[in-house]
Amino acid sequence: MKTKLTLLFLTLVLGACSRAVSTPQVLPPQLPTDTVPPPAQDATSAPCAYQWAYRDLPDLTAQFNGMVQSIIPNSASRAIAFGENCVSADGQVAAFAVLETDFYVTVTVEALDDYETFGNWLYEVMLIVDGIPPEDLAGPQPGFVEFRFEKSPAENITFRVPIQGYFETAGEKTGEELFRLFYTTP
Repeated sequence: MKTKLTLLFLTLVLGACSRAVSTPQVLPPQLPTDTVPPPAQDATSAPCAYQWAYRDLPDLTAQFNGMVQSIIPNSASRAIAFGENCVSADGQVAAFAVLETDFYVTVTVEALDDYETFGNWLYEVMLIVDGIPPEDLAGPQPGFVEFRFEKSPAENITFRVPIQGYFETAGEKTGEELFRLFYTTP
């Protein structure tokens, strides 16, 4: 155990002394980076700094948005690959390592207190996500679905539902009961 801690410490010290300096940027989900991932390269062939990154998934977005709009016409949905960029010493992105696929659903609403309807929409959207074949999802781990019910940009309800274990947690709940399971009033 002591050897592992020593190795971890030395790795951190050597990493801090590395000439490869990069300023990591955390990009919000609403502002994804390029829509086309950089060419796949062997990230281990050269030292790199890692930074969180997002990539649009245009094909999956089109499919997901179409399915969600069929049940919620006044919505806009998208799918994003979340992961890490490997940034080389010259500041170029050498590779993108995807961790998970995250989904975003924004619904324009008249009022923010229709929890019954919001919960029913949540249920239907999670069925859509569950029906997407695993091979169509990017990354080795499950992501989340972010719901945004928006009366105006300043008046909204936003929360995330983890994909892993959703059905074990939610069971067959729908409506307001399901909504309140994932949304806590501030």
